[in-house]
Amino acid sequence: MIGMIRRILGVSGKYKGRIYGAMGFSFLKGLLMKVPIILTYFIVTTYIDGTLTKKTALYGAIALVASIIVQAVFQYLADRLQSGAGYLIFADMRMKLGEHLRRLPMGYFTEGNIGKISSVLSTDMVFIEENCMMVLADMMNYLFSQAIMIVFMFVFDWRLGVASLAVTGCMILLGRSMMKSDLVHSNEKQKAAEIQTQAVLDFTEGIGIIKTYNLLGDKSKELTDSFDSNCRVNLDFEFSHHPYKRGVFLIYGIGTVLMLALSAFLYTKGLMDMKYFFGMLLCLFDLFVPIKTFYDQEARLTVMSACMDRIETLFAEKELDDNGTQTLTDSNAPEIEYRNVTFAYDKNDILKNVSFKADKGTMTALVGPSGGGKSTIASLLTRFWDVKSGEILLRGTDIRKIPLAALMDNISMVFQRVYLFQDTVYNNIALGRPEASREEVIEAAKKARCYDFIMELPDGFDTVIGEGGASLSGGQAQRLSIARCILKDSPIVILDEATASVDADNESYIQQAISELCKGKTLLVIAHRLNTIAHADCICVIKDGQIAESGNHKSLMDMGGIYHNMVTKRAVSTGWKN
Repeated sequence: MIGMIRRILGVSGKYKGRIYGAMGFSFLKGLLMKVPIILTYFIVTTYIDGTLTKKTALYGAIALVASIIVQAVFQYLADRLQSGAGYLIFADMRMKLGEHLRRLPMGYFTEGNIGKISSVLSTDMVFIEENCMMVLADMMNYLFSQAIMIVFMFVFDWRLGVASLAVTGCMILLGRSMMKSDLVHSNEKQKAAEIQTQAVLDFTEGIGIIKTYNLLGDKSKELTDSFDSNCRVNLDFEFSHHPYKRGVFLIYGIGTVLMLALSAFLYTKGLMDMKYFFGMLLCLFDLFVPIKTFYDQEARLTVMSACMDRIETLFAEKELDDNGTQTLTDSNAPEIEYRNVTFAYDKNDILKNVSFKADKGTMTALVGPSGGGKSTIASLLTRFWDVKSGEILLRGTDIRKIPLAALMDNISMVFQRVYLFQDTVYNNIALGRPEASREEVIEAAKKARCYDFIMELPDGFDTVIGEGGASLSGGQAQRLSIARCILKDSPIVILDEATASVDADNESYIQQAISELCKGKTLLVIAHRLNTIAHADCICVIKDGQIAESGNHKSLMDMGGIYHNMVTKRAVSTGWKN
């Protein structure tokens, strides 16, 4: 249990002093909670001895009231320090997690971990800051208070002290067994919460497809099963926890009765003074309350331990190395060069010995069957993942030796799937270069052919759009994303053809926007339509993770290979899609 508390202190950083302060005030409050017992014992024993005076009684009453007031002050200070520290600690931890996630390879986010991230943020961290931080100092206070009560028993009679130690020991032994059981079930409990979160995300994200194909029954069953599983795991936790909890309460009750019987026996046999017997009676019903309350709160800390395990596991995910210090300079080297690049997801090679060059201001197109590795090749240039072997060079410099921020400053990406934030149109465009002036943002919008429809929105550039661009058409959202890239003005553009899934009217506007974006840029295009790559400087045909053919359109057609077959099998008017 102490180890669990240490774990929280270990992540508290600069707020550790506040938690120690809360523990100090809680300890002092625990001492003051014993003042009524001590005062009552003092008043009654002086009365029995015949030495009680009105002045003594008055002072006792004043001390009693003062102790209650100071207790309240200490409790207030402890709560302010520990609960406030909890929110501050996890506010900082969320920011650190954001920084950590930003440096993880994109593969982590495509391997079913979104539910884990969401669960850590919305369940694990919230549980600790709202449930555990409020009782952290109190947990230590319970231990201090129990120690004080045992000391009182030794003062009254050493046999009472030994008996109280024995009862407390029995409660601790059973409590440790309870803790071990709870730790196992807590891990299962939090895992079930993660699975449920992932199921909810999958259901809501795919609701359109689910309805289209009338799969509500099947997918609803999967979602319902996740809720049922979560409910069952939570009930198993309770069924496992409560027999131990009842055992602790039973020891508490039996121990209290035994202590009363022992003290009565000692008093009747003349082995204990009356004042000590009376003191024992005053302490009796508070004797084992601290340790009982400690284990009453134990379930919170075991769940907290499982939450901390999951938080630490997420933080332990390996980040992409960002130790590069080299800067890009103008040189005679190709703008982009892949040298014998091999890449694998886990142990399966997706790309094998891919090599090609792209000079400054040229267009290189990647075509081929679906699943061949075209998008992976483009993603490696941005270090969404790192290569298994080989090198990717930017102007002759290995991209792993360039700081990530500097690398991304040189690359813009336009993909079919556009994401816009729930913010103003202006801020969504300005994301490309936050320091840009308003005039520059408006000019980028004009070049991207989206100025006219923006001005038709209720508040123009200050219109707040729905998350993901939900309040705009697909073509409008795509043009805003291109305006963002135009504003960024990076020398390299990765283009996953943006017109592949839009209507003819929007396609014309988007093609014009792309033309503005690509002026004077080095292009790496993942091709879907022939008319976008017929004039490419180099076309690489990707099949099974390798470059099967490369050359310009004419040379590849003359070759009569894969590219020739793809072109002849698809009408030029419709192009191909992979």
